[in-house]
Amino acid sequence: MARPHKLPKILTEEETDRLLAQPNQRYFGPHRDYLFMRLMLKAGLRASEATALQPEHLDLMSGKLTVREGKGAKDRTLWIGEEILGELRGWIDRRTEEVEDVEGPAYLFPTRKGTEVATSHLRRSVKRYARKASIEEVERVSPHTLRHTFATRLYRETGNIRMVQKALGHSDLSTTMIYTHVVDEELEGAMKGL
Repeated sequence: MARPHKLPKILTEEETDRLLAQPNQRYFGPHRDYLFMRLMLKAGLRASEATALQPEHLDLMSGKLTVREGKGAKDRTLWIGEEILGELRGWIDRRTEEVEDVEGPAYLFPTRKGTEVATSHLRRSVKRYARKASIEEVERVSPHTLRHTFATRLYRETGNIRMVQKALGHSDLSTTMIYTHVVDEELEGAMKGL
């Protein structure tokens, strides 16, 4: 089987920590950007799925996250852990206080005016934080990098490519198979170093 030409850029644990340390969470926008990145790393969301999230898509008790009409207009269900749920509960309070929309904003991570954040803003923010974190190959760091990082970690953890496929919402398993190449390449490197 031929290998894909360029394997996706994956962040190391240390790079992930440095990236997440960049946004100054005292301020509304950077706090929102931090949570976007955290959620993308923990749930493998596409940028468009993250920006379209609404409060009712997240059950703050169970950690169940429903992605509505992702790519291919398919819904999928994901789960997030207690640590990020605690952070999201705090965000919901802040969002209610600081967003101008009288009715209450429709989006989980809105702009201050209550509108949906543009995916282009998210791309620029991730790149800017990656640059500040001195991550190598910064030009290859994007919101999709966070999705690749999530998928690779899930595959390493479970060894179950079907589970990764379901989490990412891929209709075709061949799309998901790239993550087996990433792990195979790591194994090759590790074994050659023995």
